[in-house]
Amino acid sequence: MQDIHPLIQHTSADSGNISVPALKVLSEITTSLSTDANVEQLLGRFLSTMVRLAGAQAGAVRIITDDRSHLRLIGSIGLPPDLVEHEAIVSVDCGVCGKAAREVSVSSWNNVAFCQRQANDSYFTDICNSVVAVPLMHRNQVMGVYNLFMEAGKSVPEDVRLLFRSISEHLGIALENARLTRENMRISLMNERQMLANQIHDSLAQTLAYAKMRLTVLSDAMRREDYPKANRYLGDVEEAVDLAYADLRNLITQYRDRINPRGLVPAIQELAKSFRKKANADVDFLNLVQDVTLTPDEEIQVFHIIQESLYNIAKHARARHVVITFDLENGQYIINVADDGVGVQKKHDESSTMGKSFGLTIMRERAARLNGKLTIESRPAGGTVIRLVFPKRKPEPAA
Repeated sequence: MQDIHPLIQHTSADSGNISVPALKVLSEITTSLSTDANVEQLLGRFLSTMVRLAGAQAGAVRIITDDRSHLRLIGSIGLPPDLVEHEAIVSVDCGVCGKAAREVSVSSWNNVAFCQRQANDSYFTDICNSVVAVPLMHRNQVMGVYNLFMEAGKSVPEDVRLLFRSISEHLGIALENARLTRENMRISLMNERQMLANQIHDSLAQTLAYAKMRLTVLSDAMRREDYPKANRYLGDVEEAVDLAYADLRNLITQYRDRINPRGLVPAIQELAKSFRKKANADVDFLNLVQDVTLTPDEEIQVFHIIQESLYNIAKHARARHVVITFDLENGQYIINVADDGVGVQKKHDESSTMGKSFGLTIMRERAARLNGKLTIESRPAGGTVIRLVFPKRKPEPAA
């Protein structure tokens, strides 16, 4: 009776169905993909499974670099330490590994002479006589590769190759998702840094530039012994330094505040509670949306817009009562921050100090990132209402 591989077997010669043990391997991989945040550690952990299934002497797993010019070694089993160090990163065109990066199926090579010459290691002639490559694929593009090093006369059974193909697709998707996550994180970080740079330029930098100019005229007044003007310029400098210090503290506070991990609504509730203590004003938060479905980036934008609105109210409005409302109408989220303060004077509407302030500029940039609009209006009964309107994100269709 012919021996059957202990982990992989077909239910019949023609069915091509993978056995229950094989499905368990795939199930373990699928479960790990949903719970393991570090894909590289996941790939390294499953390397031992790949080696065991293939009956290999050793194994290595590599992923392709972002510029797709090299393969980087992230895990190995059974390879000599010197060889691992030498093979830490190789060209995408290098020998067997390079060929694997251009293949779309599990492949084998018996000619390892090139590897022996490149690594100058007898391992490829004394122990390893063939290499099996399992490319990790996503949409016909190689994202990485498992290399399994075999002894002479050994080969990977066809049923195991079938399982390797399924594993390749699963792990290829995981690598692509990890790449997209890194890109999104870079974009978010760059956007936040740009906004921080804008805030520093439009507040702190301009205030310090004004103080520097006043120091120049102060020096001239002192040289001419014009002490009345010197005292006035000195007062201007002191006022500018106080304003710069206040702006700096505000920036530090904004970037220290972290959104509540439970979501936007609890974060706004905490923000309102904090504002009550700092501004000594009553703050009411009315959430009229039963199910707030925003992405983490959208939540951050909304949170900072409300935060900056409250800061402007505390700094300029002299309000005693503030109401924050969160509503959803006709597929549009509507957020109002209304106060009973001094309001916006009509003669200054768009050219007012508040309209030119760095805070309002950044708020409008955040609203634009939401594909929304930010407006500031005077209330008939007195005070100001800051309104943010942006569309609800449509759910993605099921695959």
